[in-house]
Amino acid sequence: MAHILLLELPGGNDFSVLEDAVRMGHEVSFFTSDLGHYQRQGSSSLALAREQIEIADFNYAALEERALRLHQTHPFDAILCLIDIRIIETSRLAARLGLNFLNAHSASLLRDKISVRQVLAEHGLRQPAFALAQNLDDLRCAVSEIGYPVLIKPTDGYGSQNIHVLFDDAQRDLLIAALQQQQPTDYGLGVHANLRLSVEAYLQGHLIGCDVFTSKSQRLLLGINDKLMYPAPSFAIRGSCFPCEKYDRAAIEEYAFKILDAINFDFGACHIEMIVTEDGPCLVEVNPRLVSAQIPHQVGYALNQSLYGELINLHLGYSLEDLQKIHPEWFCAIRWIIANRKGKLASIELSDSSNTHIRRVVVFKHPGDDIQPPMNNGDRLAYVMAVGKNQEQAERLAEEFVSNSRVNFQ
Repeated sequence: MAHILLLELPGGNDFSVLEDAVRMGHEVSFFTSDLGHYQRQGSSSLALAREQIEIADFNYAALEERALRLHQTHPFDAILCLIDIRIIETSRLAARLGLNFLNAHSASLLRDKISVRQVLAEHGLRQPAFALAQNLDDLRCAVSEIGYPVLIKPTDGYGSQNIHVLFDDAQRDLLIAALQQQQPTDYGLGVHANLRLSVEAYLQGHLIGCDVFTSKSQRLLLGINDKLMYPAPSFAIRGSCFPCEKYDRAAIEEYAFKILDAINFDFGACHIEMIVTEDGPCLVEVNPRLVSAQIPHQVGYALNQSLYGELINLHLGYSLEDLQKIHPEWFCAIRWIIANRKGKLASIELSDSSNTHIRRVVVFKHPGDDIQPPMNNGDRLAYVMAVGKNQEQAERLAEEFVSNSRVNFQ
């Protein structure tokens, strides 16, 4: 039995990593800047934690002092963080405790998308044209230099928040006017955006996700996740399927590993998004943590294995050799239920889920919530995961479930 230090929860509402750790026989001490946030989720799983420790504003000195004090009486064996906004503090604390985690320099680098692109440019790796905008004049110049269509996103963002694609000067001017009125984005848990923008050439092609585990001695690409977007101007994910055999895995793996070598990603899980273009894969961004909250369940159904469990074993120092031997038993597709207009939610009537190939259905919104067509991932209402013996079968089952479900407005 190990003692695990867990900092925050993925998505701010997914207790699965805590549940899986306890199911494996481990003890978990949970650190957060806002314990009330998790208590309001109404889950009994928070009580599974051996310790529930709140550090106001996630002040690093207070975090380190409290963790060291607990470490002296009940030593930690691993440290985990699955949320972008706490990666830097976790890396510093891991080094202080002598635990496996991504090095502090790379952790800081990966919290700024422009800095990552600058490093990759130095290594000559394929990526879209890009520029940094720190004010509105910079934004105008960057758009003019790169040319339309152009993508704008926060350098410290995550979860598809505040992303825009511009196709002409009129859209650029509308965005600038909106930015003049906009307050820094609240990422939750007391963290706000830094107002630096990444301006990038907008890529055409197929969006994929690649999750890679890195140990002290090797890297392992878990597989390729084939993603679908809602129509522009939305930047929400409509669904995905894992695994996917449509693409050249060897070329994608080689490109992904070159990216990780360039940024010195030396330990842990990372989620890389790419666009597969006619010229090959091209980086969208690298996230220094396991893929976001719902996809680990999807990968787990495909592999018939707990992905959180494998992540825990990685941080405990287990070899990746056993994980390398696991091959997908299913294709697993996820599709989301959404609102077709703005309004207040009355109810969601879900399709029949008695088919054993429907593995998971989760509803996120509640009666009375304001809902709207999805502009980002936070606007989605519910999802279904379905498995099949091939990608087409899994996707058909998931699509049918969504089609047969109904969103009712007040």
